[in-house]
Amino acid sequence: MFEKILIANRGEIACRVILTARKMGIKTVAVYSDADKDARHVELADEAVNIGPAPSRDSYLQADKIIAACKQTGAQAVHPGYGFLSENAGFAKRVEEEGIVFIGPKHYSIAAMGDKIESKKLAGAAGVNCIPGVNDAIETAEKAVEIAQGIGYPVMIKASAGGGGKGLRVAFNDKEAFEGFTSCRNEARNSFGDDRVFIEKFVEEPRHIEIQLLGDSHGNVIYLNERECSIQRRHQKVIEEAPSPFISDATRKAMGEQAVALAKAVKYESAGTVEFVVGKDQSFYFLEMNTRLQVEHPVTECITGLDLVELMIRVAAGEILPLAQKDVQRNGWAIECRINAEDPFRSFLPSTGRLVRFQPPKETMFAADIANLMGVRVDTGVQDGGEIPMFYDSMIAKLIVHGKDRLDAIAKMREALNAFVIRGISSNIPFQAALLAHPKFVAGDFNTGFIAENYAQGFHAEDVPHADPDFLVALAAYVNRRMLGRAAGISGQMPGHGVMVGEAFVVIGLGAGGANTEHPVVVRDYEAKSGSSRIETGANSYEICSNWHLGGARIRGTVNGQPFAAQVERGVGRNPLAIRVAHNGTRLDALVLSPRAAKLHALMPYKAPPDMSRFVLSPMPGLLVEVAVLPGQKVQAGERVAVIEAMKMENVLFATADGVVGKVLAGKGESLSVDQPIVEFV
Repeated sequence: MFEKILIANRGEIACRVILTARKMGIKTVAVYSDADKDARHVELADEAVNIGPAPSRDSYLQADKIIAACKQTGAQAVHPGYGFLSENAGFAKRVEEEGIVFIGPKHYSIAAMGDKIESKKLAGAAGVNCIPGVNDAIETAEKAVEIAQGIGYPVMIKASAGGGGKGLRVAFNDKEAFEGFTSCRNEARNSFGDDRVFIEKFVEEPRHIEIQLLGDSHGNVIYLNERECSIQRRHQKVIEEAPSPFISDATRKAMGEQAVALAKAVKYESAGTVEFVVGKDQSFYFLEMNTRLQVEHPVTECITGLDLVELMIRVAAGEILPLAQKDVQRNGWAIECRINAEDPFRSFLPSTGRLVRFQPPKETMFAADIANLMGVRVDTGVQDGGEIPMFYDSMIAKLIVHGKDRLDAIAKMREALNAFVIRGISSNIPFQAALLAHPKFVAGDFNTGFIAENYAQGFHAEDVPHADPDFLVALAAYVNRRMLGRAAGISGQMPGHGVMVGEAFVVIGLGAGGANTEHPVVVRDYEAKSGSSRIETGANSYEICSNWHLGGARIRGTVNGQPFAAQVERGVGRNPLAIRVAHNGTRLDALVLSPRAAKLHALMPYKAPPDMSRFVLSPMPGLLVEVAVLPGQKVQAGERVAVIEAMKMENVLFATADGVVGKVLAGKGESLSVDQPIVEFV
């Protein structure tokens, strides 16, 4: 067994590998860029080596620097994690040639499966069902349109070296095929250094189901059941679960056996995943093979009780797989939510900056620990006060739950999301909560188009109706009463002028554009020591009891005897006195006033925000890579205005109306902040 391994990655996966290595008594070496000098994976590892500037092409994609770090520290093996160089056959080959063990498949297996074009030919030869398409690299956008017309729309345009949703577009017409081809090539070149692109038929109403494989150097290959990854937004997975609520045992067996046949055909060792697209009738077609550990591997670990990272390390050290196909278990149900640094209320635009607060829910399961299952686990590479840089992908953490069945897992996940506090940047937690509450998701009735169909106009706060909206009103009143209780108890108040707190209040819900709603509330039986109150609003009464401390972002307690977790914040939006409460993905911004103050508030004029419709604003922090217009140019609605790059994705800004460009206010190569003007129209 190895004495020391180097992890050629960053973030949560680097931390994940370090935890298993520590359990196995193996020392670890972290590598880091200038942007990651204070990152969590650097602190966790036994040693750390700086490998260059912040952009990944100058650091985490530099094979020479990683091999040099191995030699410098005496690391005998390299674990590549996922992304970066994990599926780079050239890197794996060089590592092997330097006498260092690559903890993953052999370079020839990566080469065979990493090329999406060649892998389809190999899969077909191994007896795996394949999808119709043109498997040769396409040179021009015009040729792409011609091929797409021949296959018939819709088509999928994919980068040959792609992965993780990068370099992938679906086109429904000639215009989308032309533009999609260009974007795919650019993204592929920037992310993978390989701009080859091919086209295949897009299966409508498809489900994305993948088979987890494990092979050793002695010719043994087994499959560890499947994962359902159909909940995707722009081809990026959002929620993953195991097993799938859709496929039958017969389909599972057939998919598993085909995946094993493919793995054996390329002499596959280590952990890998064969991805299939599955039709409504459970017909399935080979998509691609990921020759690495997947982001969503924890859900498989939960239902099988296996540590996949440990098995990867053991196989790389030459050990035989410790289990056969008949020994693979399937216990309970596991779900993973990817918690990303993006603002769901602003078209999911990247959100970078400092994590002012990062308080995950209470963990009862842990990475690298297969003894404690049926609970909540958080895999992350960040910590309180850490930075989310714009140079890497947007994932903050992975929230994993394991329940006795699917409904139990959904309930656990909703509870865990309620208790997950992230401040300083925006996260997709409200969106995840909405998905988990959606009747079709709960019923298991969805495909890869689920988010596009149900949130076609984007995601809005009103898309998450609360099962009991009066509870949010009561919670706002409760929080306000606790604040007033402290104010009333402060010493040194002048006799006759101390804070007097009554029982009657009005909760004013602050809507958009000054559209407020008023809710009369009575707060009775307030007890400062026990933190309990009875709140009456409308026809409902809520007995809330909590030991919440003022200033805490998370509030836990009981309501009418049932446990709950919610989040609370003061001084939000445009009103420093407003209280924000959030529960089950629904948010209420409210003022809690005495009845007299509420009457006076109703007389206050509404101040509208300034009109910025003449400007094209940067919707996120990022790098301005292109300005496509000039002063004096006539622009039509829908025309390309600028391109911003953030978190490895290109974001194109289009004109929302016809107009003439007055000024260009930002130049190519400039780092932009949120809402910074780029172009002004006259």
